[in-house]
Amino acid sequence: MATYNLHVNGKSLQVEADPDTPMLWVLRDNLDLVGTKYGCGIGQCGACTVHLDGTAVRSCSLPVSVVGDKAITTIEGLAEKADHVLQAAWREHDVPQCGYCQAGQIMNAAALLNNNPKPSDQEIDNAMHGNLCRCGTYLKIKAAIKTASSQL
Repeated sequence: MATYNLHVNGKSLQVEADPDTPMLWVLRDNLDLVGTKYGCGIGQCGACTVHLDGTAVRSCSLPVSVVGDKAITTIEGLAEKADHVLQAAWREHDVPQCGYCQAGQIMNAAALLNNNPKPSDQEIDNAMHGNLCRCGTYLKIKAAIKTASSQL
């Protein structure tokens, strides 16, 4: 076990964890931030997506030991009242079915819009390609991203 000083959702937090513990489990088990979901455990589905210094990363394959002093943002930290433009667009378009992948979808879309506020359809498809939705709400996800983009 080692002690890590993390910057999560604008707060400085200290946790004890094994160096190879994935950030997903540190967030969920140590910090009780359960919005980030476990999907596949190998970084392929995107359910565990968080931001590391504003870049979308898969927290299931990110060891706590490599985070250092980089800022981590989870779905809980995206907007204080869950009123981020993407979250509002998600509700407007009734995107979630089961909802399991949605935090990862929104975090990936937020990183896209932070880097490219007016993405084309192809840019949205390319950016969201690695986030899987078992319910198949891809068209609604794209529509919500386009709506959020138009409101930026």
